[in-house]
Amino acid sequence: MAHLEVKPKSGLPWWAWLLLALIALAILFFAMKRCNQDTTHEKVISDTANVASDTTNVTAGQGDAVAMTEPDWGSVNFDSPTTTDPDITDKDIIVREGAGYTIYTLGENILFATDQNKIQSNSEAKLKRIADVLNKRFDGSYIGVYGNTDSTGTASHNKQLGAERAAAVKEWLVNSGGIDQSKVSIHSLGENEPVANNANEAGRQQNRNVEIVAFKK
Repeated sequence: MAHLEVKPKSGLPWWAWLLLALIALAILFFAMKRCNQDTTHEKVISDTANVASDTTNVTAGQGDAVAMTEPDWGSVNFDSPTTTDPDITDKDIIVREGAGYTIYTLGENILFATDQNKIQSNSEAKLKRIADVLNKRFDGSYIGVYGNTDSTGTASHNKQLGAERAAAVKEWLVNSGGIDQSKVSIHSLGENEPVANNANEAGRQQNRNVEIVAFKK
């Protein structure tokens, strides 16, 4: 029996291996490039969305700044200096100018009978003058009506009386003065904010009043 010698097949030449390696590197390079492009595209979309969101927030913030917010009702300085008003010539109406607001004061003896909360008819002309100024200069502004009393009687009674008088003035301003009800609020200071000495009748009379505070826009 003859002996057959089997020769091993020869491998690929070196240049073929080099070519395969170059092809593999090219495929890898293009795959990585495509991946980077996708990532960049997603980032652009994300950044665009963020910018849109930030723009919306800025717009909303600007809107909030334009919208008028309710004032700090407790920040009024009732000792603000008196001033003159060309539209207010009635000496019974005291005008004071504060930081961002104007105060119009009418004495209790003008508006109400002693210990009463019903507005006297002879005081309506004075309220009409104030209402005209409010409509002219403070249209759409917040208005605070503050009721004050002297220290005679109990603190709780004075608090209640101040609230009732402030409510009566608000009702008049809304129903007869043309003031927007949604912009008017009532506050009772009772005997807590005296402008004069309660030890004498002259001082007590000054402390019995209603103050209409108009906040500037």
